[in-house]
Amino acid sequence: MGIYDRDYTQADSPFGRSKRVGNFLVPAPGWWSLTAILMIINIAVFVLDSILFKFIGIRANFHGFAKPILFYWGHFSSSLGFGDFQIWRVISFQFLHAGVGHLFWNMLGLFFFGPMVEQYLGSKRFVAYYLLCGVAGAIFYMLMMMLGIVDSSGIAPLIGASAGLFGIMVAAARIAPSMKVLFMFIIPIQLRTMIWFALGLAALTLVSKGHNAGGEAAHLGGAALGFLLISKPSVLNFADRFGQRNGPSLIQRAQQRKQQHAQQSQEKLDAEVDRILAKVKNQGLQSLTDKEKYVLQKATHQQRRN
Repeated sequence: MGIYDRDYTQADSPFGRSKRVGNFLVPAPGWWSLTAILMIINIAVFVLDSILFKFIGIRANFHGFAKPILFYWGHFSSSLGFGDFQIWRVISFQFLHAGVGHLFWNMLGLFFFGPMVEQYLGSKRFVAYYLLCGVAGAIFYMLMMMLGIVDSSGIAPLIGASAGLFGIMVAAARIAPSMKVLFMFIIPIQLRTMIWFALGLAALTLVSKGHNAGGEAAHLGGAALGFLLISKPSVLNFADRFGQRNGPSLIQRAQQRKQQHAQQSQEKLDAEVDRILAKVKNQGLQSLTDKEKYVLQKATHQQRRN
């Protein structure tokens, strides 16, 4: 079976759409896939934080620097995330970005690789996989800090979706290692080659303590857990239980109430029509009031529509 024959590359996939351009596959998330929803959340958080900071002036003092309020409450650092037990930060930092470029490249990666992995794992397990890889990125970042490989102050902030994204990229490389992609939109290479190159560059930056070594530590942490999880995806089966209900959902109950109301209205109309027709038979058409004529007209129109 070729790569283009597999379920996760098909254009009519319920979780993502893909199209072939020559020998290359161009995937795109469906409008209501969880990949698309994750992208929308990331963009919305960035836009909201920018509006609050630049236009409304809601900001916070971060060690002498004015920072956006969502950044202040959501970024991860070892001193806050674990030292002060603000555990929510291992999730919230994944939806914050330092600028338009940071957001753009992360969302571009999610756009290209997310649909394939979502289709392979299923939507609920995909979200669990993505978030857990992000959490692993924060933990690995903290471990590298404790070893003195990255900033050891404990207050350096970590933000961005890239730890989860690296996990997704590793999963994509395991699912379709030979798939051709355009590296830097120019060089055609196999997907696994591109992922290995990205991981190698991240490791080199980390050990050399180069620029953004902390971020690269998070990338490697996300990739490491991603490799383990995609090798045994049954570990993520717990996610399938989320959202399950014994009874009908709120939407289903609303639809049931709507159907019951429509049925009751129809029964009342039918009974009124029967009464009016009986009156016509006994007293003639001229005996009808304007309201009764309107009811007959309404019933006639409804019958024609049906």
